[in-house]
Amino acid sequence: MLIIGCGYLGRRVARFYLSQGVRVWGLVSGPNSADALQTLGIEPLVWNLDQPLPPALELPLEGPVFYFAPPPPEGLEDGRAARFLDACASRGRPRRLVYVSTTGVYGDCAGAWVDESRPAAPQAARARRRFDAEQRFRAWRTARGGELVILRVAGIYGPGRLPLQRLRQRLPLVREEEAPFSNRIHIDDLVEVCVAAMQRGGDGEIYNVSDGHPSTMTDYFTRIADLTGLPRPPLIPLAEGERSLSPGMMSYMRESRRLSNRKMLRELAVDLRYPSLDSGLPACVAPSASSGETP
Repeated sequence: MLIIGCGYLGRRVARFYLSQGVRVWGLVSGPNSADALQTLGIEPLVWNLDQPLPPALELPLEGPVFYFAPPPPEGLEDGRAARFLDACASRGRPRRLVYVSTTGVYGDCAGAWVDESRPAAPQAARARRRFDAEQRFRAWRTARGGELVILRVAGIYGPGRLPLQRLRQRLPLVREEEAPFSNRIHIDDLVEVCVAAMQRGGDGEIYNVSDGHPSTMTDYFTRIADLTGLPRPPLIPLAEGERSLSPGMMSYMRESRRLSNRKMLRELAVDLRYPSLDSGLPACVAPSASSGETP
């Protein structure tokens, strides 16, 4: 088992396979991350995907591969995915590959319910990079014959991945009645979906990955504030967003969609542990949850 981009999600997926007695390699960009993998029993491989493939690096490509590496932070193409696929052409063909994309490839859907039949229409640059990677992996499947499953994943939350720093900084959000719909998936459920996709996802299929209960980003932040005892964020009209919110946050405010997860539940046969924020968020802040946070 090879995991490209073995970070927050990848380490959890690796932990599952290690518990099943599977040998797992994890590819990361630097030595510090490699040391962290080794302490977990994951065999580290070091390759910064922004650089050419190191000639001496041996990639175990003959088995199943998860591709979790994010695209570059700028541009409209995913050169990292391109370099990895070039390596596959010269070093070996993965038998089966699961690629984690984003639901942002659908673009703004004006709050409509969205299933996998909706054409992609990415608008934000980050989503266009993800869609570029999807197309590259599809071309690889056609040309090389490897099996491919694409997961279009909603916003990931979990222990160590809550916006606590933003709440502490008292950064504003758009008031609830003007906030667009957004979608979430708990990290534990995402791990189960990834494993199910590798085991029984249809070759060439796309699956939306979310808990099926969309809310708004304002609702999400407010719930976290209440659970952790932090102040609720100040709320502003959407018209003030351009002046008061970061460009990144405003890009989320310009898109609204509600994701259907019916295909995921039906074909991957997963039973979500946290089917809504009502159950998922308390589990993130419980004493048994792992420590840490992200902005």
